[in-house]
Amino acid sequence: MNLFQNAKFFTTVNHLKDLPNTSAEIAFVGRSNAGKSSAINALCNHVRLAFVSKIPGRTQHINFFELTNHHFMVDLPGYGYAQVPENVRAHWVKLLGDYLQTRQQLIGLVLIMDARHPLKTLDKQMLDFFALTGKPVHILLSKADKLSKNEQLKTLSAVKKSLKPFMEKQAVSVQLFSSLKKQGLEEMEKVAEKWFDALPKTSDLND
Repeated sequence: MNLFQNAKFFTTVNHLKDLPNTSAEIAFVGRSNAGKSSAINALCNHVRLAFVSKIPGRTQHINFFELTNHHFMVDLPGYGYAQVPENVRAHWVKLLGDYLQTRQQLIGLVLIMDARHPLKTLDKQMLDFFALTGKPVHILLSKADKLSKNEQLKTLSAVKKSLKPFMEKQAVSVQLFSSLKKQGLEEMEKVAEKWFDALPKTSDLND
C-alpha cells in the first residue's frame, strides 16, 4: 500500500483560472467537520499534510497533492457549516461547484460522511450534483470508531440501501473508515488504484 504514502503538497488555488496542468485527479470532499482532513492525513500517513482545524470549514481553497504514480489528490473546501463572511462562503461554494462540474482531469470523487450522521441533505445534494458528470463516487463513512462493531454493520447496510436510487444514476460505492484506528485504508487505496488503472494508456490514445 503506497499510492498515498509519499504524497507531496503541490499547489493551492483560489480561482479556476489558476488550476494546474495535471494528468488525472481524485478529489476529496465532505461536509464541514466530517473528518476529511483527518482521512487524508491517515491515508498519507502524515500528521499535518491536510490541515485539521477545530473550527469546521477552514479549508477555503483547492489544495493539490502529488501522488507516487504522478497523478494527483485534491482536497476540496468543505460544505455546510462555516464561520466565515457570506461573500467568502459564496466564493468557495462556486469554486467547488465549478471545479466538480468542469474539471476534465477529475476522474472520481471521494465523499466523506460522518458514520454517525450519514446522508444528510447536503450529502444527497452533492451526489445528485456530481451525478451529472457521470464519474464514480466512493463514500467514506468516517469516524467509524465512534460506533460499536454492530452499529458499524447496521450503518453500512442502511447507507447501502439508501444509496440505491443514486446507484441508478452513477457508480457509487461505500465503506467504513476510521482515521484514528487506521480502519479502511487499504480498501480506499484499492478504489483509487482502480480508478487510475482504468485511465487510457498513452499508447491507447495514439492508436
